Amino acid sequence: MTKLPQPLRGIVPPLLTPFRSNREVDVAALETLINRMIDGGVHGIFALGTTGEGPQLPHRLRHQIVEYVCEMVAGRVPVLVCISDTCFEEAVELADQAHSAGAAGVVKTAPYYLPMDQAELAEYTLRLTDRSPLPLLLYNMPSCTKVEFAPATVRQLGEHPKIVGLKDSSGDLEYFKAVVEACRDLEDFALFVGPEEILVDSMRLGGHGGVHGGANLFPRLYVDLYEAALNGNQQRVEQLQARVMQISQTLYSVGPQRPSRIIKGIKTAGHLLGICEPTMLEPFSEFNETETAEVAQHLQDLLPILKSDDVLTTEKM
Repeated sequence: MTKLPQPLRGIVPPLLTPFRSNREVDVAALETLINRMIDGGVHGIFALGTTGEGPQLPHRLRHQIVEYVCEMVAGRVPVLVCISDTCFEEAVELADQAHSAGAAGVVKTAPYYLPMDQAELAEYTLRLTDRSPLPLLLYNMPSCTKVEFAPATVRQLGEHPKIVGLKDSSGDLEYFKAVVEACRDLEDFALFVGPEEILVDSMRLGGHGGVHGGANLFPRLYVDLYEAALNGNQQRVEQLQARVMQISQTLYSVGPQRPSRIIKGIKTAGHLLGICEPTMLEPFSEFNETETAEVAQHLQDLLPILKSDDVLTTEKM
């Protein structure tokens, strides 16, 4: 098992889950994807998150994927596993299995069905943390869970020695700033953002890195942006931030305006780049022919620019 760095820093991509047409895991594509990201310099791998369609996965496949990912990563970077579930015992079982497989930490949202108040959320999280054999990062995803980890709750939970950070996918920089202020005296407490468009702004506020879906496609772009921001290279930051925004405004903006189009855009681009099939799990379906052609055109426009920015490795169409 690779020990979780504290604080965890850098780019930790939320791993796509490649499927074959029968909705079973495409093991070869998964290994290709993992090696591609590690070769691109990422600082960790986050399995079973939103981008990985974790909530849609049968429990059988969740456990299978954890085994595959930990075996394929083989200690090269820390593996984080999302254990979010409406069932407490299922979350504990997945945490136990992640530990046995060699993961470095687990990540947990608020339970997502009946909304909780902050006292209930804190008590639940502490009970789960005490049952987990691994360090835990909080996962703030209020658009999906109906409740946020309030800054004061993050501060309270951060005092637990096994609660080591927060992944904030709210996209709300005012919220993130409040969390940074609340946790400023918590040594080694990691603060990450999900939306890649705000990585640089979050780091200026005191954040430690990002969990960005686009790093499945172009890992070096996000790693270089993180390093440029960390080192104060403003010219390089502006150059690469423009590329991140271009990806957001093109690959993530195909089809009707709905949250699933971001995952579909990443998976379809991955298919066109020869990484994986575009297969999605229910309740979502793949892009149609017209939408796929639009993604292909965006990639054709984007790849020469990324090449000139020196952030490509083996990407081709």
